[in-house]
Amino acid sequence: MTKAWRKRASKPLAMLIIALAVAVALSLVVGLLWLILNHGRNQGAPADPLIPDDHCMAIDGAYSGSMTPEQAGNAAIIVGESLRRGLPARAATIALVTAWQESSLQNLDYGDRDSLGLFQQRPSQGWGTPEQIMNPWYAAGKFYNALVKVKNWQTMDIGAAAQAVQKSGYPNAYDQHVNAGRAWASALTGFTAAGVTCILNQGTGGGATELTNLLKKVWKNKLTIAQTDTGLTITATDNTTAWSVAQLSMAQLASYGIASVQVGDHLWQSSPLSVAGWQQLDDATQIISATKVVLVLT
Repeated sequence: MTKAWRKRASKPLAMLIIALAVAVALSLVVGLLWLILNHGRNQGAPADPLIPDDHCMAIDGAYSGSMTPEQAGNAAIIVGESLRRGLPARAATIALVTAWQESSLQNLDYGDRDSLGLFQQRPSQGWGTPEQIMNPWYAAGKFYNALVKVKNWQTMDIGAAAQAVQKSGYPNAYDQHVNAGRAWASALTGFTAAGVTCILNQGTGGGATELTNLLKKVWKNKLTIAQTDTGLTITATDNTTAWSVAQLSMAQLASYGIASVQVGDHLWQSSPLSVAGWQQLDDATQIISATKVVLVLT
């Protein structure tokens, strides 16, 4: 083998080694970037990109929109406080529209000047102490206290009612959330049956006692609640209340973990792989009273 031939033969080998080195370096860079960009996102959730993010969805007529578990949980509290006070669904709609605009339904510990919480209420303006305002139940209650003092709030434009309470520098901003507020309020107050569905890949679960306390807080003694080995069986006074119990509980999915919900002849079963829909049961042996809700907890 001549010296010249050896030199010619070594060039392709050297180029191959360089190419492999470049490929390895690029893969390391890409992997590092992926870790940086995804650090802290969906921790503990399945890595499969085909699995949807955790969320709850409301469907009402032409409207379909979703919330994160945090937003849905806060929406449940806002609507629950309106039910606890015996207010009409319109009050819950106005409150949801307001919180959506003010905080995107997040319990923020910051805001413009001293504004805080779901409704960005200001301690300096008499809404309460910072600790009180950061309690979603308290904040929702203070909003309703102010709303019912607004003249003709039950018939006036929803955005205008929100502005009458908030006195925002952007009075028309509430209007963009009206359809969403109506859909969620209608579902969570039970007027839209089978209007909420959720997907959750992680959650605490096992919250039968806590969920019982929530339902008693909202409906006081109007429900009959029995804890079972698998969850809760609730008997309501009417079908609308039964649907409100079911869907308000579903909106708190991240806190309590719910494997299935049944109202009358409708069954919802949680799936970690897709947003499950409600099924209408045909088997008479599986159908329960229209005023009864069976919740199976994880």
